[in-house]
Parts: sequence; structure tokens; C-alpha cells
Amino acid sequence: MTSYRHAARTAAIAAAVTAAALTLAACGGDNGSPSSTASTSASSSASAPAPAAGSAHNAADVSFAQSMIPHHQQAVEMADLAATRASSAEVKKLAAEIKKAQAPEIKTLSGWLTSWDAQVPTQGSMDHSGHSMPGMMAEGDMSTLEKASGPAFDTAFLKLMVKHHEGAVEMARTEKSDGADRSAKDMAGAIITSQSAEITRMNKLLDQ
Repeated sequence: MTSYRHAARTAAIAAAVTAAALTLAACGGDNGSPSSTASTSASSSASAPAPAAGSAHNAADVSFAQSMIPHHQQAVEMADLAATRASSAEVKKLAAEIKKAQAPEIKTLSGWLTSWDAQVPTQGSMDHSGHSMPGMMAEGDMSTLEKASGPAFDTAFLKLMVKHHEGAVEMARTEKSDGADRSAKDMAGAIITSQSAEITRMNKLLDQ
């Protein structure tokens, strides 16, 4: 009798242990459980790539980039002259700031044109008289500036650069109203703001 009770007790304990093990296994391996689902969802969200943020462009964007490249390039050429010919420290500082701002924009504009499968204007071989963009200097203007130095250069540089900036602002306003590419329109807005401020600054220097 005692042997029977002992065997029965042992069997009951074994059954309880087996049931507990099966329950734990079911809880840990249930892919439909809240914890498992949340973990899978979080993992999928973390590994999913962000959608591409493309921006459409139109003919106005292409025209803006193709025109602004030689326009900027001429401003950089003028700024390079100021480094050795200007007598005013303010003019030299302004010229350096113009070059620092516009040289990188030339690269950006060129990159946009390449991505749009549009022609990129050749850099380093400018015919100043061949451009009809607002504010562009004629060949004679550039020649006069190259020959000037000291206070005469300062005055000529400021007057010509004011006109040059006014042309850039005009072009940028056209891009803001007619363009479609968000980045190009943002650059146009930045040009309007920065170059308008520089126009005011240059006019003050001319009045001194």
C-alpha cells in the first residue's frame, strides 16, 4: 500500500513538472503574443529605409542654374582681383566673403544640372560679352577693372559689383516665382537675402 502511494505521488509530481514546462515553452515561443509582436514591429520599423525625398524640377530651374554659374564665376573673378588691387580693407574683406559664398554654389549648381541631365556651362573660359544675364559686365568693364588699382579700383569694383548683385537678385526672384525644385528655390531665397544686404553695404562704402 505504501509502495503504491509513493508511486502515485511520484507520478503526480512528474506530471505537474511536465505541464509547467509545456506552459513556459508555449509562452516563450508564441509569435502572436503582445511582447513578440511588439518586438517584431519595432525591429521592422528600425530596419525599414526612409522614403526618398525627391524634388521635381522644371525649365526655370535649369535656366536658373545655367545662368547663375557664369554669373557667379564672374563675381569670383572680380573678387580675386580685389585681393591684390584694392586699397580698402573693407573692400578686400567683402570680396573675400563674396568668393567664399559663391564658389561653393557654383559646384552645387553644376551638380544639380548633372543630376537633371542638363548641360553644365564650361567654367574657366568665359566670354563676358556673350552673356545676357542681368548685371553681367561687358568685356570692356572687366578690362577696366583689371587695369585699375588703389582707390580707383575700390570705386570701380563697388559700382560694378552693385550692378552685378542686382542682376543676381533679379534672377533669383524669377527662380523663386517660376522654379519648381525646392533646393533651387531655397538657394534663390538665400541669394536674395545675402546679396541684397551686400548691396546696401557696398552703397554705404561708396558714400563714404
